[in-house]
Amino acid sequence: MELVHLIGYAGSVVIAISLSMKNIIKLRWINLFGASTFATYGFLVGAYPVLALNSLITMIDIYHLIRIYTNKDQFSLVPVLSSSHEYLKKFLVFYKDDIVKYFPDFNFDDLEGKEFYFILRNLVPAGLFVIKRLDKNEAEIVLDYAVPAYRDLSNGKFVYDAENTFLKEKGIKQLRTYSNIKAHRKYLEKVGYKLSEPGSDLFIKSVD
Repeated sequence: MELVHLIGYAGSVVIAISLSMKNIIKLRWINLFGASTFATYGFLVGAYPVLALNSLITMIDIYHLIRIYTNKDQFSLVPVLSSSHEYLKKFLVFYKDDIVKYFPDFNFDDLEGKEFYFILRNLVPAGLFVIKRLDKNEAEIVLDYAVPAYRDLSNGKFVYDAENTFLKEKGIKQLRTYSNIKAHRKYLEKVGYKLSEPGSDLFIKSVD
């Protein structure tokens, strides 16, 4: 098979993969790569309709990525006043399978005694933050979940940096959480958690 045809097949496969992405940023980046590759194929074989269409798709992806990275999202933290709140229950049911991937020990049947906060991003529920007080100065993060479309660290940066005054107002000086999930452990390190000791599943973060 000629190299030029391999380029065409590669572009088609990447475009198809992009359509399976739940995260809109990943979708745009992968689609951009696929469309530009397929446009190159169209140019090399003289298929100018293919070149024109995929060049247009490439420009559309670039436009949306520029908007994503230059527009400032508006975040807010909204407390849930009751663990039996109907929307909270529906949210947990809807995202249960995805939550379990990153928080396999989260107990969906034991919500009492915990504090729940929805993270709103441009007024869209982008995540759920659940705290369990251990004492007056320390709290455990039971759940720090971002929905797939908004899984880009922005939620975590908002809660732990821009909006961490709500933790300070509660007198919380230290946070702890547990994880043995590789992707989640990487996230915890990026938002400032430190592993308590080598080989441990316990992560600790000071509230500065």
